[in-house]
Amino acid sequence: MSNAGPPALLYARWQRGAFTLISCEPQLEELRDVSRREHIRARIQTTEVGRMVNSIRALAVMVEKLPFVDASPDPYDNYLLSLAMAGQADFLVTGDKRDLLGLRRHAGTAIVTARQAIERLSA
Repeated sequence: MSNAGPPALLYARWQRGAFTLISCEPQLEELRDVSRREHIRARIQTTEVGRMVNSIRALAVMVEKLPFVDASPDPYDNYLLSLAMAGQADFLVTGDKRDLLGLRRHAGTAIVTARQAIERLSA
């Protein structure tokens, strides 16, 4: 991951306590799975992903019971909407332009890019 890109800046802000991160085990599993893809491995080392997952597990609010949601065009993303709903999140941050960002909102949660989240946190 670039140290200067919006996701890295957002991650750094979270580590400094600028906002509360809500996560769940399925999200951490997806992070590990995605990080094994060749084009992702060129951007971020496996050890860095491991540290990130450990940090999230230790410091984020971890939601264990997710409500049923069937609102995403991609059924594999429904757990993210469930997570946002269960955690009463202000934002669901994603780069999924095709599916999640197209929804714009779900159950009171704004669905935004990392850049948009940074802008809203700075306002």
